[in-house]
Amino acid sequence: MTSLERGIVPISRPLRARVRIPGSKSLTNRALLLAALAPGTTTLVHALFSDDSCYFADALKKLGFRMNLDKDRSEITLTGEGGRIPAKMAELFIGNAGTAARFLTAFLTLGNGEYMVDGDERMRERPMHDLVEALTVLGAGLQTTNGNLPLKVLANGLRGGSTTVAGDISSQFLSALLMVAPCARNPVEIILSTEINSRPYVEMTLSVMHEFGVEIERQEYGRFQVRPCAYRSVSTYPIEPDASAASYFLAAPAVCGGFVRVENLSRKSVQGDVKFVDVLEHMGCHILKGNDFIKVSGSDSLRGIDVDMRDIPDTAQTLAAIAPFAISPTRIRGIASARLKETDRIHAACTELGRLGVKVEEHDDGLTIHPCREITPAAIQTYNDHRMAMAFSLIGLRVPGISIENPSCVTKTFPDFFTVLESLR
Repeated sequence: MTSLERGIVPISRPLRARVRIPGSKSLTNRALLLAALAPGTTTLVHALFSDDSCYFADALKKLGFRMNLDKDRSEITLTGEGGRIPAKMAELFIGNAGTAARFLTAFLTLGNGEYMVDGDERMRERPMHDLVEALTVLGAGLQTTNGNLPLKVLANGLRGGSTTVAGDISSQFLSALLMVAPCARNPVEIILSTEINSRPYVEMTLSVMHEFGVEIERQEYGRFQVRPCAYRSVSTYPIEPDASAASYFLAAPAVCGGFVRVENLSRKSVQGDVKFVDVLEHMGCHILKGNDFIKVSGSDSLRGIDVDMRDIPDTAQTLAAIAPFAISPTRIRGIASARLKETDRIHAACTELGRLGVKVEEHDDGLTIHPCREITPAAIQTYNDHRMAMAFSLIGLRVPGISIENPSCVTKTFPDFFTVLESLR
């Protein structure tokens, strides 16, 4: 095994563990953006410090916002400018952070100056075109050669008006438009041209906007209307534990038996991925949801299921990793958009399951995974995708000889993942 691999040592007894998960990436980045748009100072408590959130925070600092990042206390304090962007010029690099790319592109149109946004090679391949078109209709000045990064924002505020955006590519397009719309000079109408995927992320956006004092009018998921108004600062904004990251630990008892209790994650969470526990319940696991915890206990006989995961696609790899241990096949549907993430997650999951000797069928919108009595030891390729690394580590908790290549890719959203994984022992 090379230094670029990390071996996962199986756990030979049923789990009896309590874990704490870092703050939600999705909530951290939404709250950072709205705190910047509000006047006054906001402190994010239990904020996430990872590659994605740090790219976002660094971009805001380069744009002239006053910030204090206290990693030891997991707190970020930011002083907003009431819709104004202090810097007139900036070059922003956001790695492979999709939320940063989409949210910042929309945010920069509110400024008064010239800004460049770029990312790594994979981020340059990930779709931006529909968001660019929607912002252009609203009066934004954007220059890009192929509709993707890198792009230049020639900002002079956002005029407003009526625009159309697709909802089946990335819900981040709609979220980005919604968050900047109150700062346009005129009312904004956003019409969805397709069905929306990842609906809970849109609901999360609306929830955070509500906390910062802005309400919108909507007709289900077809039309959103936003009037010009001002955000208000929130002195302290608590960030929930990341439900997507919690899915790996909630799924661990399905592989190892016993139980895992995730602290401070509530059944009342605004994060859609908390519903992954419903998937585990349908497979036979036992679920206990409290006001400040969620506990999952394993099943003696894990059942395969047929499930549409279009609303919780970030947990599809978690399900794919535990599915070989079920007694019947598992069909994952509705995640075609996962092909446009950090990697083509459907193809990557199928490839790595095949490497392990698991029979798997790839579909346009998902995959079918068959039970596997004898999993072949292997080094799992991660494709520089944090979720591939974290999800497939679960297999190593039960099967000897599993290692994860490029384990450092987990720093994208969960730098301490392997430390927390070891705590299960």
